[in-house]
Amino acid sequence: MNVLLSLLLQFLALYLLLSMLLLALSLLTAHPLPSFLYRLLASYLALLLCATYGVLASLALLVLPPHRSAQWATARAFQHTMALLTGISFEILAGRQHLRTRPAVFVGNHQTALDVLFLGTIFPRHCSVTAKQSLKRVPFLGWFMALSGTVFIDRADRATALRAFAGAATEMREQRQSVFIFPEGTRSNAEAAMLLPFKKGAFHLAIQAGVPIVPVVAGCYWGVLGVRERRFRAGRIPVVVLPPIPTAHLTPADVEDLTRQTRDAMLDALVRLTNSPRGRHAADPALKPLTTPAPRFLSLEEALADGKENGAGGGTSGREDGVDQLRRHGHGKEI
Repeated sequence: MNVLLSLLLQFLALYLLLSMLLLALSLLTAHPLPSFLYRLLASYLALLLCATYGVLASLALLVLPPHRSAQWATARAFQHTMALLTGISFEILAGRQHLRTRPAVFVGNHQTALDVLFLGTIFPRHCSVTAKQSLKRVPFLGWFMALSGTVFIDRADRATALRAFAGAATEMREQRQSVFIFPEGTRSNAEAAMLLPFKKGAFHLAIQAGVPIVPVVAGCYWGVLGVRERRFRAGRIPVVVLPPIPTAHLTPADVEDLTRQTRDAMLDALVRLTNSPRGRHAADPALKPLTTPAPRFLSLEEALADGKENGAGGGTSGREDGVDQLRRHGHGKEI
């Protein structure tokens, strides 16, 4: 045990030393690689620390029903840890009041692994995430997710996935528990404002539970994180929360229309938000927080203003670019 502890401490010391060296290099050179590597290591460290905290918080809250506050508490811890270590944050510009809708199915656009931080910012109380079954086996993160009430979905088995959603619908009605889902089902790695095709699981769930859909949209942040370009910068990424879409009087026959309505609304907001002044300058270190020094939140139209201009992230934006990327990605399987 002493040998194992010694090796762990040595590894952590080397990890921190390497991180500090990369941070120093990123400040001394304009080359993007040191900054990319530093923020990558810092993000993994933040994830490990907060997942460990989440496991402990979940165990502690198990004796205090309802125990589903662990995901909210861990999300906020990750939000602040990442802001401190990497200088990256998501900023809700409009619609924050819609996050208090309960119960609801919250849906968001899925760009990269950085969306864990997106969740850290917008995640409401009394809410659980859905995740692919394989994440349950990941040390620390999987333990935390299992203990805190994550709805795991086996994408390879439609029947199992539908049973998981049926159980979630029952809990939503009985416990007023909300669920967050990325309806694209996978990361888009978008370089412009675009969405992959939506899977219909979230919309079946909302109709089955009789709860509204609440769309949450983050602007395209390719200017902050470009994995293929090895670019990882500090930045302030804008977010808007759209008004709830009611489902109380809908039936399974309406799923197709509900999916299309939600995706159209999110794509319109995504294009306009990405092309807005705050969207275009998300990676600008001089961009000041909207809520400092005095809190002020924009209306949805104010947040999405100036959306007709050409956009963020290296000059590629808009519906045409999104359609081109969509064709390259193709269509995924539906749940």
